[in-house]
Amino acid sequence: MRIHCPHCGERSLDEFSYLGDAVVRPDPASPNAQEAFYTYGYERSNVAGPMQELWYHAAGCHAWLVVTRDTRTHEILEVKSAHEVALARQKVAGTAQ
Repeated sequence: MRIHCPHCGERSLDEFSYLGDAVVRPDPASPNAQEAFYTYGYERSNVAGPMQELWYHAAGCHAWLVVTRDTRTHEILEVKSAHEVALARQKVAGTAQ
């Protein structure tokens, strides 16, 4: 499998470290924080299809990436900077309030 780093170009999987699902961490100040953190930590779905994952470019630019990968075929559908994804999520959350 090869991942196209937005900073370094296409690289071998060996240069990256996998962290896990790229899910949004619950707000610790929310009224249901305990239940939300339990779900966040223990109740993950095993998606058969496109899924967002966090990858770290350890042997390259040291960037965190959000990789959308089809779990059935391992095809990489999209790669974005984790920073870019976080900013977009903040923007959406800010307009929803």
